[in-house]
Amino acid sequence: MDCDVAVLGGGPGGYTAAIRAAQLGAKVICIEKEPELGGTCLRIGCIPTKAWVQTAQFLHAARDSFPKLGVTVSEPKLDFGAANEWKAAVVKQMTSGVASLFKANGVEWVKGAGTFKDANTISVEGGEDVTFKSAVIATGSFPMRPPIPGLESDLCVDSTGLLAQTEVPKRLVILGGGIIGCEFASIFRTFGSEVTIIEMLDRLIPAEDEDAAKELAKQFGKKGITLQLGKQCTKVEQSGNALTVFFGEGEQVEGDLMLVAVGRAPLVEGIGLEAAGVTFDKRKGIATDDTRRTSVPHIYAVGDCAGYWQLAHTAFREGEVAAENATGHDATVDARAVPRPIYTDPEVAAVGLTEAEAREQYGDDVSVGTFPWVANARAVMQNETVGWVKSIHETRYGELLGLVMVGPHVTDLIEAGVVAIDAESTVETVADGIAAHPTLSEAIKEAGLVALGRAIHLPNRKRTAAKA
Repeated sequence: MDCDVAVLGGGPGGYTAAIRAAQLGAKVICIEKEPELGGTCLRIGCIPTKAWVQTAQFLHAARDSFPKLGVTVSEPKLDFGAANEWKAAVVKQMTSGVASLFKANGVEWVKGAGTFKDANTISVEGGEDVTFKSAVIATGSFPMRPPIPGLESDLCVDSTGLLAQTEVPKRLVILGGGIIGCEFASIFRTFGSEVTIIEMLDRLIPAEDEDAAKELAKQFGKKGITLQLGKQCTKVEQSGNALTVFFGEGEQVEGDLMLVAVGRAPLVEGIGLEAAGVTFDKRKGIATDDTRRTSVPHIYAVGDCAGYWQLAHTAFREGEVAAENATGHDATVDARAVPRPIYTDPEVAAVGLTEAEAREQYGDDVSVGTFPWVANARAVMQNETVGWVKSIHETRYGELLGLVMVGPHVTDLIEAGVVAIDAESTVETVADGIAAHPTLSEAIKEAGLVALGRAIHLPNRKRTAAKA
């Protein structure tokens, strides 16, 4: 089979690249071995996980907010079977939607495992070779598993294995305090599990703003999630249907299930990159430039396998950029305003620089304003006042550098910061804009006002001085 653009992988980066290339007039073939399109995100990652998040949020609201707001219901209980049916239905709807988009845009889906034979040919297991003019590699990533004795137990699962559970574990031990570990900790604590997180670094979500990490740890503690930070797991022992997890200096915890969430690695081995002449590193991924072009000029790589961000929404944009370049157009990926949502309870979201990154780059020319949700009328109405919004800007020209938020619906609200940073807005632009009242979005404006020393709804607040 001949085509203009061959796409290896049908996840967020791959299917977006395929559709965009077809929109631009190319004959496109997408090679995907799984029975459904959508990749890890739609099938066994973002979408099913967030379906559980929604169940957990409703449980939390029914237990803690309904009585305060005058809504009387019987004691809310989790029907895990029904939650799983809902999760599966959401996944089916989303993956079927991608297949429909392929059909509507004239993208041919070739089912099977693809491997490069050379720089212009992909062989398909059990099928015909695909010959192409340009190609986009979108093979994604896979869960890593550290060499810890006992981790081969069937009771030690990755995120895919956890999503496949049909019963809520009474005791869940989570190895890794990053995004995946924290999201599942939040979900299963609300579902009723006793949860322990073991993290070798001294804080949760270590790549994020330190204040956000501290706030999340504080709230996790209040929810009864046990945090073992700055400690390494040394071994795991199984006895019957239970685990003993050893960590730190002779410490241990019992569990019925263990989630191994220590990160994901790019899927770059075993797909014939050597035969195609594409340069890659098994840890960092495929080397690309800001057009997502690889070391072979007509071959591109996007998403997790390209090693920039392990986020579906960045893969979407990278897929568009790669497709446009593969069809003779000029496009680049702008990394200044990549939103970083974390679907915990409370939610965490950020865009741009963290406060530490801003101070490292700009020194004393940094001002920060923080506005708490307890001072926001809509948050008070919703009984969701945990957390805050932090606005970070440089003081010479006033450019907004970052926005960090912890609290209600911040994974939705962060888009305001994306647009502002992409537009190179000043903090004055954000602070002087008119925010609808009463809304949660007012907190973004208010944080800007605090940073400027013009706080209206906070008493005796002064502009935050730059730290030494």
